[in-house]
Amino acid sequence: MKIEILGGGCANCAKLYENAKKAVSDSGRKATIAKVTDYAKIASYGVMRTPALVIDGEVKSEGRVPGADEIKKMLK
Repeated sequence: MKIEILGGGCANCAKLYENAKKAVSDSGRKATIAKVTDYAKIASYGVMRTPALVIDGEVKSEGRVPGADEIKKMLK
């Protein structure tokens, strides 16, 4: 499983990254988590607001910071 955090590196991006790490840890699943700051790559997903969460190439949220429990549900 590949998780990407899209954003320029703001505080909300960092919080989303931490929430994603906690969700993966709590779920017991294996995943790689990457921060994506390149705006061309972010735009390629059609994302207009950051931070955004992408799981296996599918945008799951944008413009907000879902909590670890919500992300854990998205991992299923």
